[in-house]
Amino acid sequence: MTSVPPTEKPKLAAAPGAPRVGVLLVNLGTPDTADAPGVRVYLKEFLSDARVIEDQGLVWKLILNGIILRRRPRTKALDYRKIWNNEKDESPLKTITRSQAEKLADALADRTHVVVDWAMRYGNPSIRAGVEALIAQGCDRILAVPLYPQYSASTSATVCDEMFRVLSRLRAQPTLRVTPPYYDDEAYIEALASSIDSHLATLAFKPELIVASFHGMPRSYVDKGDPYQEHCIATTNALRRRLGMDETKLLLTFQSRFGNDEWLQPYTDKTMERLAREGVRRIAVVTPGFAADCLETLEEIAQENAEIFRHNGGEDFAAIPCLNDSEAGMDVIRTLVLRELQGWI
Repeated sequence: MTSVPPTEKPKLAAAPGAPRVGVLLVNLGTPDTADAPGVRVYLKEFLSDARVIEDQGLVWKLILNGIILRRRPRTKALDYRKIWNNEKDESPLKTITRSQAEKLADALADRTHVVVDWAMRYGNPSIRAGVEALIAQGCDRILAVPLYPQYSASTSATVCDEMFRVLSRLRAQPTLRVTPPYYDDEAYIEALASSIDSHLATLAFKPELIVASFHGMPRSYVDKGDPYQEHCIATTNALRRRLGMDETKLLLTFQSRFGNDEWLQPYTDKTMERLAREGVRRIAVVTPGFAADCLETLEEIAQENAEIFRHNGGEDFAAIPCLNDSEAGMDVIRTLVLRELQGWI
């Protein structure tokens, strides 16, 4: 993976002195540009990861290079343009992740030997660039923070894979820690519930029910032992208890399926269609598996699924923002980081 030139990634201000402990926030990734070439580069890296598409054999390579990378970049680029941060010329995911890192750095400013940076697993700024930046600032210990509440091999594990690949090239390696998934962490559940309550209070309508939509996964991955579905269920159950709702008022669904294989069900888009046809007229959707708003929340949920719901008879649709860099969201990240830095700071 190519390192990002320094001009493309300004370093976050470090605390005075010589910081020795680095914190690297890592999210999934984003194209550098909202056009077909930019999306093609991003998709090639993403879909060439054996953690994402496990069968990387000849047939998949022919499909990827001969079909997907020829057709999909144009359509996905159109979707990215709908949500693109034109002022900064970048995706919202990059804008928000940067802000999360900056706010965390401010919150830890009194700990003068800690420096915070951020990276993307796919695209830029790369994990390699983030690790190199922290080492250059004197860090001999690094805490990697995968921003995925629920663990899966295709998200959390691939962050670890890349971290260790980067370290494998170094003679003098920093010591590495990785934060665990926080799918049922009390601070996380409380932040989600507070965010939902606050957003619902701003609506001009009262939702009849709430849908909790998580990113999907092939059914076969779970059958092989991935705990992702179990974590999503645990998050939803904890949120139901906190909000005083049952499974008829807070539904669990899965979005963003890809290809022809069976994915985790129920599917979000099919649920939108079914609910509207059954007479539900007002709903809200929350996306607890995303630490920051991105294409899957801002376009797929807030636009595409809203249209599916209304097209089938629904009327009022609200997409509840992710925790992002809100006060509640930053409380979760700060709590997680300080807990895992014990013994280092």
